[in-house]
Parts: sequence; C-alpha cells; structure tokens
Amino acid sequence: MKEMVKPGEEKCPFEFNFDEKTFKPGDMVSYRVTGSLSEMPFVGILLEVHEDHVILAHDDGRRPPQGTRMRGTREDRPVVEEEEALR
Repeated sequence: MKEMVKPGEEKCPFEFNFDEKTFKPGDMVSYRVTGSLSEMPFVGILLEVHEDHVILAHDDGRRPPQGTRMRGTREDRPVVEEEEALR
C-alpha cells in the first residue's frame, strides 16, 4: 500500500483502525489472508465485532459492503483463512 501514497504525501489514503480493543462495526481495517495470498494486504469493513473474532467483508466501496462475509481473528490486522476469502 506504500505505493498508493503520492509523492509529497506522508499518509496512507486509507484510515485504518489498528486497535482491536476499539473495533466497532463500520471500521475500516487492513486484514491478511493465509495461504497463497499471505503476502498481500487487503482492505475490509468490520460488520460484527465479537470477543475473540470479527466478521468482515472486503471493502468494495459500497456501504454496507456487498461482498462475502468472512470470519477473522480479533487482532490489529485480522487474519482470514484463505478458504473463507475465496468463497
């Protein structure tokens, strides 16, 4: 995502919530996917926040997102299993 910052800009064009303690539905997060997609960052929107996991959807630009609901870990950058992401 570094390459998305234009010369002269210091900030990423997205505003992510990296504090899992303050997660709430509607927050934009950077999430990771296991397996063959593990080297790529993804942008998601939290739909549900639970004690030990989150439900999110890939950010497709629509509100609410229309993509597949995925279960991820509740940590600064949630982790989604590859099979969930590819459904």
